[in-house]
Amino acid sequence: MEKPPLHGIRVLDLTNVLAGPYCSYQLTLFGAEVVKVEVPGSGDLARHLGPDAELNRSGVGASFLAQNAGKKSIELDLKNDAQRAEFEHLVRGADVLLENFRAGVLARLGFDWGRLREINPGLVYCAITGFGQTGPMSQAPAYDQIIQGLSGMMSITGTEDTAPLRVGFPVCDTVGGLMAALSISAALVGRARTGEGCFLDLSMLEASISAMGWAVSHYVISGVRPAPTGQQNATAAPSGTFETADGLLNIAANRQVQFEKLCGLLDRADLMTDPRFADREARKEHRDALNTELTRELRKRTAVEWERLLPAVGVPAARILTVPQAVESEQLAHRGFFTDVPFPGDPGRVVRTSGNGVLVNGAPLRPTGAPPLLGEHNAQTGEFADRWGGGGR
Repeated sequence: MEKPPLHGIRVLDLTNVLAGPYCSYQLTLFGAEVVKVEVPGSGDLARHLGPDAELNRSGVGASFLAQNAGKKSIELDLKNDAQRAEFEHLVRGADVLLENFRAGVLARLGFDWGRLREINPGLVYCAITGFGQTGPMSQAPAYDQIIQGLSGMMSITGTEDTAPLRVGFPVCDTVGGLMAALSISAALVGRARTGEGCFLDLSMLEASISAMGWAVSHYVISGVRPAPTGQQNATAAPSGTFETADGLLNIAANRQVQFEKLCGLLDRADLMTDPRFADREARKEHRDALNTELTRELRKRTAVEWERLLPAVGVPAARILTVPQAVESEQLAHRGFFTDVPFPGDPGRVVRTSGNGVLVNGAPLRPTGAPPLLGEHNAQTGEFADRWGGGGR
């Protein structure tokens, strides 16, 4: 790849932990120059989060390493007059300002949207919060699990006996970060036409509800209250998790032709003529009976065998992998999904960092450097401001 799509875009990143850093990591992968502005002495809370206590004590916890490769780090105390002036100089030359303080915090430090726009009319300012800048919950603190609960997500995860359950990874932080990156990219495209920046007020709660798809749309459009369905897909059958001779297999025969191909491969043409399974709605109504019949046949072969046979006839199917198995898959290796970068402060070690699943002109997006030590680029603060030219484009 010659120059990635966001080459030359300059981002001031005041964010902590995950949603914000995940957003700015996406911008980094697409080529933006991201400067983390961190609290002196402590920095991003993610520096102290992860399973390795020694890394946490050293300020390079696993949670930090995962989302911050390729960024720069400077320390600024925005309660200090002189350092606020330095920050203002940086804002003057930035394209994007990203923060995830509680609503109103940056304004109380003297940098509300009116002031930021006065400093730099072309600035794209994105504020990520749990609930948005306005409304009765705007001042409430929020972490991923809080949003999972309030969005209704937990209420439909698991089975009727086990719900509500937390999704096994910070999905609301991730969705919030992705929506922020999308919004910033869209705003930059708009600015290229008008020359004007904008203020993006991003609510993680709203972004998460937006991402819940049919679980929300079926209720708001059809009045159907979603219920937890465990490992089954409520919108189709057969679509869910099935037992094989040696393990579990996901099958998603959501289309009529896929159901017929499945029955043919299992040598169960009788299922296609059974009125209980004649079409999608009938199969959904008689899901348990259908699953019993299918499982009887699926237990005759291993999950690996079915994973080979079913997709070959056009039926989506695959085993359920552990995280280590998924990470080591041939598919990810073929696509160049992971990149090894130097470990911060120890070039003899490496950190394995993830991509984002996008190839640009056939090439994967990769971070260009190590995650930064806290304040590693303090001496370059003035250089950033001067090089950025003192005015967003």
